[in-house]
Order: sequence, then C-alpha cells, then structure tokens
Amino acid sequence: MSNGDKIKFVDTHGQLPCLWSRRVAFFANLLALFFGNEQQTQALVDEVGEIDSYGGRLIPIINLLFRGEDNLLVLEREPDEALCRYLREDLGLSLPRMQVMQHCDYVELGEHLKTGKKTDAIHHLKTLANHGAEWLDGYVTDEILSRIAEHLNCQTISSTAASQDGNNKFLLHQYQVEQGLPAFDTELATSAADLPRCTKILAEKGYSSVVLRSQIGASGIGMMRLRNLNNPAEFPEVPDHFFYEGPCLVQGWLEKGILGIKNVRSPSTQLFLDETHIYAYDMTEQILSSDSIHQGNESPPSYLGQLPGLREETIRQAELAGNWLHQTGYRGTASIDWLVVEREGKTTPDVYVCEINARVTGATYPSLLARHFHPTGAWLLRNLRLSQPLSSEELLALFDEPGHLFRPEKESGILPLNLNFGEDNLVHKGQFLCIAETTDECHQLLNLVEHDLPIQWDTDRD
Repeated sequence: MSNGDKIKFVDTHGQLPCLWSRRVAFFANLLALFFGNEQQTQALVDEVGEIDSYGGRLIPIINLLFRGEDNLLVLEREPDEALCRYLREDLGLSLPRMQVMQHCDYVELGEHLKTGKKTDAIHHLKTLANHGAEWLDGYVTDEILSRIAEHLNCQTISSTAASQDGNNKFLLHQYQVEQGLPAFDTELATSAADLPRCTKILAEKGYSSVVLRSQIGASGIGMMRLRNLNNPAEFPEVPDHFFYEGPCLVQGWLEKGILGIKNVRSPSTQLFLDETHIYAYDMTEQILSSDSIHQGNESPPSYLGQLPGLREETIRQAELAGNWLHQTGYRGTASIDWLVVEREGKTTPDVYVCEINARVTGATYPSLLARHFHPTGAWLLRNLRLSQPLSSEELLALFDEPGHLFRPEKESGILPLNLNFGEDNLVHKGQFLCIAETTDECHQLLNLVEHDLPIQWDTDRD
C-alpha cells in the first residue's frame, strides 16, 4: 500500500491485471518518443530502419489493453492483410479499426492546431471525430496528441508532462537517491566538454568504462558507452541531442571483472498503472547486445530460482519505483529495467533500477499476448532479420507448413507478432513470439525455425 493507503501495489504473479475499460483512439506515434528532440528522432530513424511498420505490433494487443471491440489504431502505414487475417481468423483476436496517418501529417496537424497553418492533413480530424473515442493515447503523450485531444473534446490517458516526466532518467535517479534505493555511481555533465571531469571521477572509483544517458532516450538512442577513461581525446563525438533536456547522466558501467563483479543480468518487470492500482504482472529477462541494445525478451528468467531473494527485492523496489511513476501522473503500461549484479563473496545479488520506460514497450506486446493465450506458460521474443526479403504470405506459409505457426489449440508455437517492410513492400525483419510451457521449449522452437526453414536469419535490435 502506498500514497497514504490510496494506491494499492499488486503483484499478480504472471496473471494479467484488469486492464482499461475505455474506448480509445491510439496513435502509433513512435517518432514522438523524444518530445520534440528532432536530432534524436532522426538518430532513431537512421539506426532502426523500417520504422513506419513498427506500429503494427499494436494491432494484436489494442483490444486486449483497452477491452472492447471499437477502438481505433492510427498507424503510419497500411497494415499487412495476410498477418491481420492470421491474427483475426487463426488466433481469434479482436482487432481495432485502423487509420493511416504518416508522421509528417501528424506533425502538420499539430502545427495546424497550434497556429492555424493550413494543411491537407486536416482531413484526419474528420475520421477521428467520426470514431468518437472518449480517450486518446499513444506511445507517448506529446504536445501534438494533447492538442488533438483538446480539439476532439476528449481526454488523454496521461498528460504531456506526466508522460515526459515518467520517461525522464534524471528525475528517476534523483528519486532513487532521495529514497535510499540502490543507485548507479552518477555524475552530471552539462556539455561534452564536461565529460573528462566526470569520467575521471568514475575512473578513480574503479570503473573501466561509463555510459552516457540523455535524460530521455529509447531503443539505445540517447545512450553511449565510453571506454579508455584516462584518454578523453579518444572519446567519440557526443551529439548535442544528449543535452536537449539538460545535463546528461554519466554512470559507471557495471561489468564482469571490476569491483568484484562476477556476473550481470538484465531482467525487467512489466507494470500497469490505473488511477488506484500499480500492478506488477510479468517478469522477463532482456536479451541485450554487448552495448545493452534491446534485442528481445523471455519470460520467466531461467535463473530466477537460483538467486536467493531476487524476486522479492525486485518487487520491493518495484513498489517504490512504481509509486514514483504514479506520482508523476503517468497511467498505462510501463517496464522497469533492472541490473542484477552478482559479486564475489556475496550470496545475494545487488539489484538496481536501471530505467523506467513509461509506455508500451518491446516487452508489453509479447507479455500481453503470451499471458492471454497461455497464462502459466513461458515465452520468448526475438527480433529477426531475413537475409532474403519475402512477402508476408510466403513467410507465414513457411512457418505453417512444418507446423511451427502458433494456434491457440496447440498452446505452443511461433506467433509472428509484427512484420517490418522495406521500400520493396517485402518483409525485411519481424518480431517473432515463441509460446510454450517452458523457456527451454521456447528456445527449441526457435532452433527448429532456424534449421527447418529455407531462409537465413540474423538477430536484430528492437
């Protein structure tokens, strides 16, 4: 119990909480993640690729997150009919209505509502008004989404300030320090010229590298690792967008071989916040690259029972961190990313809140779907890139013919959650969800695909 016994924290032990009973128009505004930081937004576009089809991951979960069958999903490109047919007919999922609004139209519409500037994008307002949603939501609630909601005389799930504050790593770090929670050794750099001062302090504490974190970032954007701390002249150039919100966090990089560390793990806890509750409903292990770029998740973490007190400590801190997030005014799904550090001579690990992502995250989609179809089972999500692009029909057939495609009556299989298309309108990458009784069986399913299908795959970033 928290907030003067008004807000309840509930650990659901893997069961989905009671989600929104609201009728919504949800914007897949992925390029709004950085709240007007245009340089950072461009870095996301350059790094990720095929970004306009990422919103397709929302298609199977919107009517699970917002219970009902009359929600509207605003996408940046036309949904793939073959995949939608599989989700609707084979999986029996209810899909939302869909409307296409490219990011440039979203920006122009926001400018029109702010200044009255004429734009052809105004026709989108009629479709939105005809749908008559009572609520608007998106990956984030930026100023544009708030203006659209005001024009349509409806509400946003979170305010712009709450959405922005809930994703701010500096505000979270301040709270951790104030509450006496475990926190990373951190220095604040006001500019790139200030970095040598910060890295010198951290090097003297025993760190061999540091990570720079802009106050708001996502998918590895706004994060940079610096090595060779005693040679600042060798540091890579740090883009100005790292300092868009103010000072940049410079944090000691916890890794095997320093400060008595023998192992580092990266679980995450999935949250849902409504007006009166904070729910912790799933725990996953993040699959990360060597530079901590997200490449997938699995649930439950295979080592959970091997580390005494780990789950209890994450739940203890999740209640406090969730309370901070609730106090910002943020409502909806979120993920707490952890760093679990095993040290020589210690029987229990050190547990740190690494960051909170206050939005639908890369773990939200698979968790909602897997817990919907198999509440007591396990799941594994991997981002896979095809060496040879295929049509969606060809790809689904390749999964279906050997019997790998997930269907509810089987309780195990691979569910193509979303497909990312190139300019040739072929699938270049996708997010693939393995569902089974155990995580070992999930990995076996992925191995079957790699061996049975006549195409080559490479793991890829989220």
